[in-house]
Amino acid sequence: METTQPQNTPAQLTQSDIDKLSFKEASIELEQIIRNLESGELELEASLVQYANGVLLLNSLQTRLTNAEQRVQVLEDTTQKAAETVDTTAAPSSAYVNE
Repeated sequence: METTQPQNTPAQLTQSDIDKLSFKEASIELEQIIRNLESGELELEASLVQYANGVLLLNSLQTRLTNAEQRVQVLEDTTQKAAETVDTTAAPSSAYVNE
C-alpha cells in the first residue's frame, strides 16, 4: 500500500535540497516556515513536515555560520601574524619630516 501525501502537505526537504540553497535562500525559507507554523492554519501533518524542514534548515544555517566564523578567525590570525612580522626598521624616521 503506497502512502500519499495530502495535497496541502509540503514536501519534506532533504539535506541535498538544503545544501543547494544559498545562506540567504535558506534563511528566507526558514522565516517562511516559522510564519506558517505561527499562523496556526496548517493541518497536523503539514505542521510536522514544516517543523522537520525548519530543524534541517536551522541546523544547516548554524553550521554555515560556525564555518564562516572559523574562516574569519583564520584570516584574522593570519593578518595578525603578518602584522607582527612587518619590519618597521626600514620606515623613515619622523625626525626628518620637518627638515
